[in-house]
Amino acid sequence: MRIFRNVSLLFFCLVASIASAQEMVSAPEPQPGVITGTITDADGAAVPNAVIVLDSSNPSDHRTTTSDGNGFFAISGVRTAAPVHIMVTAQGFAAWTSTELTLTPGQSLEVPEIKLTVASLETTVTAVFAEQLALEQVKAEEKQRVLGIIPNFYVVYDPNAVPLTKTLKFRLALKASTDIATISGVAAFAGINQAADRFAFGQGAQGYGKRFGAIYADGFSDIMIGGAILPSLLHQDPRYFYQGTGTIKSRALHAISAPFVCKGDNGKWQFNYSSIGGDLASGAISNLYYPSSDRGVGLVFQTSLTTTAGRMLTALAQEFLLKKFTTKAPQP
Repeated sequence: MRIFRNVSLLFFCLVASIASAQEMVSAPEPQPGVITGTITDADGAAVPNAVIVLDSSNPSDHRTTTSDGNGFFAISGVRTAAPVHIMVTAQGFAAWTSTELTLTPGQSLEVPEIKLTVASLETTVTAVFAEQLALEQVKAEEKQRVLGIIPNFYVVYDPNAVPLTKTLKFRLALKASTDIATISGVAAFAGINQAADRFAFGQGAQGYGKRFGAIYADGFSDIMIGGAILPSLLHQDPRYFYQGTGTIKSRALHAISAPFVCKGDNGKWQFNYSSIGGDLASGAISNLYYPSSDRGVGLVFQTSLTTTAGRMLTALAQEFLLKKFTTKAPQP
């Protein structure tokens, strides 16, 4: 009796399994969907041979097709109830990507408004930072010497030279004021003043040393204040910009105005506060170390006017003469 019952139970389970399997086999699969669309450009013209890629988080959903001569495409066998998206690419056009698309079983979905825009031209440019370009310009200017000896660092032969950074303004000032030719010139000028017994420094080695120190201090303070400190604060370029073209009159006026007009770091011409301010400040500072009998307002203006006049004469020489004798000066 127990054996019969066990056999009956086994038979029942077998029948139930077969019925369940039949149900599973006979259950219909979700019908896949279709995605269609027409690809055009911004003017509405068809874009043939565009590549359409369908993708989702499931790699098995990946599909690829191309548009026909009318810009039409159709992707069949798209899994339903799962988000997908399509990306369209074509030569000469920017890529286009759809929002997420989710199809219902058997749905045929037409994607509207697939308009491609012309791709922007991408050009690879090797950009040189303005600071680096300015540094290269200063390095070239530091090689400029009249007759290969006298420093001619503060002359710019390129009218479109980039502005100097604050660091380069101080670098150029220190380079010019500590150059051996500059120091030699101070030594010679001190000898001339010694021979003329100019200023009450006395005679002998001590008097020569004081004259040498005073002249060097005048030049150092003037170039540091008027060529580095004020130009950095006021954003002005302390260099002389060689004109080189035009009438003799226009070039002469350009040179004579150099102590009073300079180019700003913004590329515009403006009043040269740096140069005038540097000359006055240097003249005022000279009252600290000149003999008491020579000090006063007169010394300030005498030093300032002498420096300004010398700057005008130097600019005239730069405009009409010195370029011919300056080594490393750029040639046309």
